[in-house]
Amino acid sequence: MNHKNVEFKEMDFVEEAKRVILEEANALTELASNFPLNFADAVNLILESNGRLVVSGIGKSGHIGRKIASTMSSLGQKSFFLHPSEAQHGDLGMLDKLDVLLLISYSGEAVELFPVIDFAKRLGIKILAISKGDDTTIAKNADVALYLPDLLEACPLGVAPTVSSTATLALGDALAVALLSRRGFTKEQFKELHPGGSLGRSLSFVYDVMRKKELPLLQTGSNMKDAIVTMSKGKLGCIGVVDQKNVLIGMITDGDLRRHISDHLLSQLVDEVMTKNPITVDKNILTSELLRMMEERKITNMFILNDISQPIGIIHIHDIITRKIV
Repeated sequence: MNHKNVEFKEMDFVEEAKRVILEEANALTELASNFPLNFADAVNLILESNGRLVVSGIGKSGHIGRKIASTMSSLGQKSFFLHPSEAQHGDLGMLDKLDVLLLISYSGEAVELFPVIDFAKRLGIKILAISKGDDTTIAKNADVALYLPDLLEACPLGVAPTVSSTATLALGDALAVALLSRRGFTKEQFKELHPGGSLGRSLSFVYDVMRKKELPLLQTGSNMKDAIVTMSKGKLGCIGVVDQKNVLIGMITDGDLRRHISDHLLSQLVDEVMTKNPITVDKNILTSELLRMMEERKITNMFILNDISQPIGIIHIHDIITRKIV
């Protein structure tokens, strides 16, 4: 076997693969530079609907359509994919006159979509289209048509949907994120729709993870002997100091003990050793955000306060890490 010849051919494949990626990247740049002027009309068409966004397409456009429908659903837009072939065998009954129909066909001439268009027209369903020009059948029958640039496919034959499908997917993602922004979709709402897996864990809130019972707290004016006992019992390497109204005014950590160690340490008051106004957080921030904060500031423990600065929980950095929050 000629190993040099094999190596040369493999390098050819690698360069060809890089070319595909670069051509798709260039197509996205062209799409951004020639962005549909009526994009806001498409967003408003969906926002003003009281129904769902029903996505349909055939072939590779269908696969892209499924992903767009899935993304829409995960970001709070009720959406599903309607297969155009199945639609002609009863699934048209899934459509409602309040829905918006998103049709995807780069050529704009996918004949499988024509019966769906006809049915939508008869029911008065609004149609949104994505195709490569305004003279295509689906564009002419749409209430709003988003046009993609005239793109050359990346495959050597120039026919396999590669560049065009990438651009279509990007436009669908742009539409989904625009809807999210207009609606003010929150992280809390996003978490409700993603409770499972690593994504769900990363979207958990501090309140879900923090320790709520037997908080290591002492009243102002307590002596350091009691502080060390309380710190040892809590096994967190810290205590919080609160005033008569149970407002957190300070915190003592192992580091504070080392800095103040002396023959008179046990006779001192917690007020003399504590770090005043320690960094605290609200219960409603994401644990992933808290982890970044703790790592950046090299903080091991943090108290969680209510609206009147009273401690309602404490969290150790390991409480987050052991839940595999990243």
